[in-house]
Amino acid sequence: MPGSTRIVRETDTSMSHVREPITQVFGSQVFSDAVMRERLPKNIYKAIRSTIDDGEPLDSSIANVIANAMKDWAIEKGATHFCHWFQPMTGMTAEKHDSFISPTPDGRTIMEFSGKELIKGEPDASSFPSGGLRATFEARGYTAWDCTSPVFVKENGNNMTMYIPSAFCSYTSEALDKKTPLLRSMDALNKQSMRVLRASGNTTSKRVSATLGPEQEYFLVDAKFVEKRLDLILAGRTLFGAYAPKGQELEDHYFGAVHERVANFMDDLNRELWKLGVSAKTQHNEVAPGQYELAPVFTTVNVATDHNQLTMDAMQKIALRHGMVCLLHEKPFAGVNGSGKHNNWSLSTDDGLNLLDPGTTPHDNMLFLLMLCAVIRAVDKYSSLLRATVATSGNDHRLGANEAPPAIVSIFVGDQLADVLEQIEAGDAKSSKQGKDLKLGVSTLPPLPSDCTDRNRTSPFAFTGNKFEFRMVGSGQSTAGPTFVLNTMVADILCEIADELEGTKDVASTAQKICQRIVKEHKRIIFNGDNYTQAWAKEAEARGLPNIRNAVDGLKGMLGPDVVKLFTTHKILSKHELHARYEIIQERYCKEINIEALTMLDMAKRQILPVAIEYSGIVGNAVAGVKAAGVDADVHTKVLRNLCTLTSSLQTGITELQTAVEKASSKSNVEKQSEAYRDLVVPAMGKVRTVVDELEVSIDAKHWPLPTYAEMLFLR
Repeated sequence: MPGSTRIVRETDTSMSHVREPITQVFGSQVFSDAVMRERLPKNIYKAIRSTIDDGEPLDSSIANVIANAMKDWAIEKGATHFCHWFQPMTGMTAEKHDSFISPTPDGRTIMEFSGKELIKGEPDASSFPSGGLRATFEARGYTAWDCTSPVFVKENGNNMTMYIPSAFCSYTSEALDKKTPLLRSMDALNKQSMRVLRASGNTTSKRVSATLGPEQEYFLVDAKFVEKRLDLILAGRTLFGAYAPKGQELEDHYFGAVHERVANFMDDLNRELWKLGVSAKTQHNEVAPGQYELAPVFTTVNVATDHNQLTMDAMQKIALRHGMVCLLHEKPFAGVNGSGKHNNWSLSTDDGLNLLDPGTTPHDNMLFLLMLCAVIRAVDKYSSLLRATVATSGNDHRLGANEAPPAIVSIFVGDQLADVLEQIEAGDAKSSKQGKDLKLGVSTLPPLPSDCTDRNRTSPFAFTGNKFEFRMVGSGQSTAGPTFVLNTMVADILCEIADELEGTKDVASTAQKICQRIVKEHKRIIFNGDNYTQAWAKEAEARGLPNIRNAVDGLKGMLGPDVVKLFTTHKILSKHELHARYEIIQERYCKEINIEALTMLDMAKRQILPVAIEYSGIVGNAVAGVKAAGVDADVHTKVLRNLCTLTSSLQTGITELQTAVEKASSKSNVEKQSEAYRDLVVPAMGKVRTVVDELEVSIDAKHWPLPTYAEMLFLR
């Protein structure tokens, strides 16, 4: 599970590499466009570029030439193996390695790699989640080369392997992965976007791509502490832990000076990612102590998803080299901010046009207004589906708190666009508010040009200049699910818009009417205020916006007939594929809560309860000794009574949690199970935690068996 934590130590090689210039490091392990242009015959290069750039079908006849060039390049990099690298419904990546070695009749060996091996692999499909699409005995599955995401060579210890990004499907062609629907959604979005562009008079653009720049938040904890905490090892978050005397209330960690040990980690991480072509750009301390962020430059959603998987893997691997553990759970520590993954999503054409760039006068930018209104209608119409994409057990600890977006889906557009939309609703937009220079009152500081609108970091779906930032995605999630859903939602609305524009002679007038209608029908989804307030929750309810506070309820947004129609109409998921995903995610919720509950029981029974009993005995002996000395033992007795009460409550809580787990696991189907884990197990875990956290602050520190929050969050 992504929440679990690897703590196998690796050799620290941080000082062993040669400090090459970044320009030489970046993309050095990638079979990039430059490498293809250099190594492939011109006709072969042109053919593969047509597939990558224009969506033309891949010509299998050229595969052998490409495969041979890849093999030679990879072997020069030190690779001995290749693998199809895919993203099953586990939320992680998978890979099966094969060597380039091929024996010859004379007992020798040659290095071979065929076009057939490049295009198709055959991993066992029976051991991956399928949601009922495949029976256990139906084991055959296929991986298919995704040539739109570049091949790369990756180092793992002494092993060098060539990785081939791939889709993963069943013997009967159902998608068993996260990449296939993402690729399908890219095609659907391109098709409908191009219809709108052509109807609007654009004759030059040939393709529209969704782009993504996912900001990745994470925690770093010294490995010596993690090794003593079974909850961090198995669940990726602390199931127990009293709040530290200091948290984030001084606001001194956010954007603070990076600790030297962390800076060394970040340097190694950047160089590892740069080699793989990941454009790691921004790094800084985040709000919570021990929390950090990395943000890349945007790229196509497909490549960005692959890069984010590489980023999460590299973070965990490289942290170990520095004696630390990287935590990607959405809420590793109670009482301080959790971690999200802010997905910065936009639309760009092949000739460099950002379709979500308003320009300086958005009121007369018809194409931008159509795209903006399409997103507004999509998010409002399919808000429950969008909420379902981030419905996980980890995100239940985060969404709705005053640290992250609320569970209510709304859109922030800012003052400038809000004013333009109000004008559109009233009839016709004739002006756009402009930013002004900021004068700071210091003669040596130049005037600063301000943006036309402020930012709103409380919004779950915020327009931020030339893109939308979807802030509800969990730190450990794949970006593929939320992104393919967003792509499909917007494609659906663009299809409606294209139908109208293609059927009219007066495109400008029709476009204006479309935007006016959308604003009137969907303005309820637009909110520029503080999303954290109770006042907004009440207002949202009055507007008819759902407030879905837990994953079990959130996942029901996947099942409506409108959702089935959405995915089947645009050929993203069949009804069976959609329901399979629903079942897989429900099962995952149950399994994650079950693992947490069993881990909590193990720690409570084998670590906490024995210490509580032992320490009660120590205090009891002290009480007896004081009384025997003829001295007042009231204070000692009160301490003992409190310890005994808490110990008794802990034993009761353990019994209740065991019973809750047994009831939940015995339910007849996954929906009833998930409801039972939510309604019975999660509250029972909360009761046990409350008691244990009180025991932590009541027992002598030298007897407490677990590293504390203060140690884990502040010691570097």
